[in-house]
Amino acid sequence: MISQIPKPIIEIIQKLEAEGFEAYIVGGCVRDLLVENPPAGGPKDWDVTTNAKPEEITKIFPASFYENKFGTVGVKIPKSDQDSIFPLADKSANSSKSNLSEVVEITTYRIESKYSDKRHPDEVRFAKTLEEDLSRRDFTINALALRIMEHGTHNMKQKKKQSKNKQCSILHAPCYMIIDLFNGQEDLKNKIIRAVGDPNERFDEDALRMMRAVRFAVTLGSDINIKRTKGPRKLSKETPFAIEKKTLEAIKKNARNLKLIAIERIQDELNKILVSDYAAEGVELLRELKLLQYILPELERGVGVSQNRHHIYNIYDHSILSLKNCPSPKLEVRLATLFHDIAKPETKRGEGAYSTFYNHDHVGARVAEKILKRLKYSSDIIKKTKLLVDNHMFYYNVDEVGASSVRRLVKKVGLENIDDLIDLRVGDRLGSGVPKAVPYKLRHFKYMVDKISHDPLSVKMLKINGDDLMKELKLQPGPKIGAILDVLLSEVMNEPKKNKKDLLLARTRDLTKEDLPKLREMAKEKIEEKKEEEDQEIKAKYWVK
Repeated sequence: MISQIPKPIIEIIQKLEAEGFEAYIVGGCVRDLLVENPPAGGPKDWDVTTNAKPEEITKIFPASFYENKFGTVGVKIPKSDQDSIFPLADKSANSSKSNLSEVVEITTYRIESKYSDKRHPDEVRFAKTLEEDLSRRDFTINALALRIMEHGTHNMKQKKKQSKNKQCSILHAPCYMIIDLFNGQEDLKNKIIRAVGDPNERFDEDALRMMRAVRFAVTLGSDINIKRTKGPRKLSKETPFAIEKKTLEAIKKNARNLKLIAIERIQDELNKILVSDYAAEGVELLRELKLLQYILPELERGVGVSQNRHHIYNIYDHSILSLKNCPSPKLEVRLATLFHDIAKPETKRGEGAYSTFYNHDHVGARVAEKILKRLKYSSDIIKKTKLLVDNHMFYYNVDEVGASSVRRLVKKVGLENIDDLIDLRVGDRLGSGVPKAVPYKLRHFKYMVDKISHDPLSVKMLKINGDDLMKELKLQPGPKIGAILDVLLSEVMNEPKKNKKDLLLARTRDLTKEDLPKLREMAKEKIEEKKEEEDQEIKAKYWVK
């Protein structure tokens, strides 16, 4: 459903038309206005195409810059002027603010020549018509243009023009028109990714388009709030959008050209796939289309490699299903979950039910680091992913591992990373076909982490200490001071408002009259009772005994 178009976009279109030029909103933003499940907040990037030349555009928009040879002018938009006030939807639609960027790109109609490097056109020639411009775009769903007519007018000339081209359709009001020359709306409705014209030509122009096809297949129209079942999630046979057969075959045929694409661009598309709800399907689709071998060849080495009696899936399938079942949306956790067994093929010893993979976690951490450096990830993502892979085999049995062992793991991994490590473990378990993601011992581990993370009940919580007692009340050093502080702590636990220095000193004057055994008896019962109460609350939180 069409929602709203930001005011600055309308003004750009109007200014270009006022100078006698054609101007259309074009590309992905039009697609996102029409898609069944639009992105939250509406389109994030807005693009305009026009028959005005770059130098003519810069004259119309002084706050602009033109620093490329592709006919694209960047027009700066004030951040404060981002309200969507020009509705294209019916009035009942929910209005929201657009995530309009600071710069709107205005591109002159163009025709591109041969792409020798499979990334950039050897030369860019400006076109005369919108049809020529749309014909060079990647997929039909992205080859849509939106024309904003003068409000309240729709003259006969425009009506005749529309009747000749049945693929142009008026939306909601006579002053808005979608230009659809390649049946993009039909493909959007049927959820199909189809290349414009000859798919081999489109992928020969820019090989990254092959990864974009996969990314669109798993992200467009996807309901990111899919309810998770209690048991393991299986790999879907279908993605939100399907890649049309000829387009799919052309990807397989041209897959090797992905080697020519800049790593940064590949990483960006991979990230978008991995953080989607169909991340596992996206990775598997990359493999089926022969693209994965040029991105993550280490992952493909696990295809068909059997494991031992603890697993029902081979290494690759287990890795994909672990990703599918990872409950975390974080990129680093998704990467770590996908890579947690990346070194199993090279560490495997023996065959059958009793084969081993000793140190695959530590070797895998180094392999993951190598992969991420090759793909030019940031040092923070590399560090976090490596840490999670390195520690994903942490051992925990309720009756065997005590608080001290948990403290050592928390110190090694960092308390801030424990939840992420557990999410990796959940994905790992469910990816093995285990019916329960969080069994009793993992819940108990969470309880222990929570328990050791709480500030212990201590006299340090008091607004008074032993030095105060000796200085203010002239008490002599000795065990009686500790006993008095314990009594004060037990009383403050029940009435926190008493934790004030003057009140505590006054109470101490009374307590000094009691002997040491009596003081210890007064404190012990209340403190132990409070500790047990807190422990029971934490246990209940994780359903453990």
